[in-house]
Parts: sequence; C-alpha cells; structure tokens
Amino acid sequence: MKNKELAALKNEELDSKVKELRKELMKLYSQVAAGTTPKNPGQIRASRRTIARILTLKRKEVNQ
Repeated sequence: MKNKELAALKNEELDSKVKELRKELMKLYSQVAAGTTPKNPGQIRASRRTIARILTLKRKEVNQ
C-alpha cells in the first residue's frame, strides 16, 4: 500500500492491517522454512515494508 492510502485509514484500521500483515508474513516465513517456495517471493519484502510504513505513520501521529 502507498503512504497516501495508509494515511487515510483510522488508527484502529491501521492496527488491524498490521495484525493481518504479520499473520500473512508468518505464513510466508513458515513456507520458506518448510522448504517450499511461496507463490510470490517478493511478497515477503512488500509485507515487511508495509508494516514498517504503518508503524512509522503511527509514531508520527503520537509525536505530533
């Protein structure tokens, strides 16, 4: 997701999005650990970056 899309979401929606992405990331990591390749290997990187974007937005809101 892009920063503009994330900034439009409410705090509760951001929290739920982080939980959803972390669950997805755990599934992807378990696939890699089991030796199977995920359908989209770039999805791991995208999920990690999106989580980082959300957490950065949340921290900016707290500091303002």
